[in-house]
Amino acid sequence: MLSPAGPPGGILRAWRRHRHLSQLDLALEAEISQRHLSCLESGRARPSRAMLLHLAERLGIPLRERNALLLAAGYAPVFVERSLDDPALAPARRAVARILDGHAPYPALAVDRHWTLIAANAAVSPLLDGVDPALLAPPVNVLRLSLHPGGLAPRILNLGEWRAHLLDRLRRQVAASGDPVLARLADELADYSAPPGAPSGDGSGDGVAVPLVLALPAGRLSLLSTTTVFGTPVDITLSELAVEAFFPADPGTAALLHRLLPPLLPGDTDS
Repeated sequence: MLSPAGPPGGILRAWRRHRHLSQLDLALEAEISQRHLSCLESGRARPSRAMLLHLAERLGIPLRERNALLLAAGYAPVFVERSLDDPALAPARRAVARILDGHAPYPALAVDRHWTLIAANAAVSPLLDGVDPALLAPPVNVLRLSLHPGGLAPRILNLGEWRAHLLDRLRRQVAASGDPVLARLADELADYSAPPGAPSGDGSGDGVAVPLVLALPAGRLSLLSTTTVFGTPVDITLSELAVEAFFPADPGTAALLHRLLPPLLPGDTDS
């Protein structure tokens, strides 16, 4: 993490440099003087809690790391971290469940900050037929499941392109968060060799988005993904939760998904 034990000024400086900002850049963004920022970073001035939160917002520091920054300065953490089972998060759990269930017959799943599977709808199950059971034992890492030779990789028809897309996305997450767990995951995934007979691809394409193209026993699927996050979270757990929803990229995929998972009849699910 970029928020180790140490003076708050050093932590701010580390995040500023991680964001490739000069002191002047950040000072202008935060609407403070460069001299004041320099004094904060060097420890010649003690930052208020409000100033730390203001600078953390300008730097896009994750909520978890904002707490670490506050603790380093001697302030109590502001952002609460609850278990997903906490009663206070019941409305959020219901919202996620509605999104997942309402997206069927198209696949959708919820993941945490490390891409650990939190929940999935019934449409995901047919895609996993034949996957190494060891990869499906909790905790399930969705990226590992996708690119591991024992996972979906042998059935991804555009593996080179999809692999390049996922690794680029993961590396951008590492750059944004400074999370060493994600960094190790990126290194692990980059070391995976292509399974025998899998198409390598060149990672290039002329479409507007990178699809996930799967060969299933029932037929070929071409899926486009979107990501949904909570817009104004003040809880660390919610800030790190994301819903990955897949949509059919062509009519044939839509028809196949409807055949794989017929829509529920009225009364088959809770309203």
